[in-house]
Amino acid sequence: MAVRLLSRSRRTLVRLPLHRSGFRHVSDAPSDLSDEQMVKDTSAFVRWNNGGGLFHRSARIDPTAVVEVGAVVHSDSVLGSDVRIGSGTVVGPSVSIGQSTKVGYNAVLSNCSVGQFSTIHNGVCVGQDGFGFFMNEEGHILKKPQALHVRIGDNVEIGANTCIDRGSWRDTVIGDHTKIDNLVQIGHNVIIGKCCMLCGQVGIAGSVTLGDYVTLGGRVAIRDHVSIASKVRLAANSCVTKDLAESGDYGGFPAVPIHEWRRQSAKLRRLCKNSP
Repeated sequence: MAVRLLSRSRRTLVRLPLHRSGFRHVSDAPSDLSDEQMVKDTSAFVRWNNGGGLFHRSARIDPTAVVEVGAVVHSDSVLGSDVRIGSGTVVGPSVSIGQSTKVGYNAVLSNCSVGQFSTIHNGVCVGQDGFGFFMNEEGHILKKPQALHVRIGDNVEIGANTCIDRGSWRDTVIGDHTKIDNLVQIGHNVIIGKCCMLCGQVGIAGSVTLGDYVTLGGRVAIRDHVSIASKVRLAANSCVTKDLAESGDYGGFPAVPIHEWRRQSAKLRRLCKNSP
């Protein structure tokens, strides 16, 4: 089958092939599959009436859910009532999304569960492999297994182009009512408590644990395997290099109690002013 396109510049007719497989190009399929197997594979995806997107026949989707045209819902996924999936978004196999959660355009969800009444904005990636490698005796860099999941609670908001890696030795967890800004990186095995606020360009390395009601200003960095107590607030551009066991305000690099950081900053300004 072909479609006739009219070129605006030369006013000529061009014939382009249309592939009958509604989900993927034949060349994208594994080479060891026969033509019959490929047809069976792609035919498992059908169009969702409420929005026009594609879904796998094994997916469980509430009739009130909207899957917009261009979105794809893979096998064994679960979409609750009033869920909305934006165009271009991919809901991977075995993903579950709770009631009234909204996912924007061009997001990718895999190896994860999302609670109720949450919002995931455009371009978010959840559930991809974390950055875990080791060097063997021959000096080769090998990948550590990344086989667990991401668990996102209720009433969570995740800003555009944020990335949340799945766990390797424990699930990555985002607590209820936590709000995450754009362009935030959350590494594998991270646990974030409830009602936390993460501002833009925050970077959290693997296996970090945050308590409840933690606030991270813009561009805060947290090194791996650090624990931060509940009700800690970190000033913008701070870097946490060791555990913060007490609630309060912190700032600087490395992060120290806020009053100490202010004294350091004032002293540094005086030294610079008095230097020749």
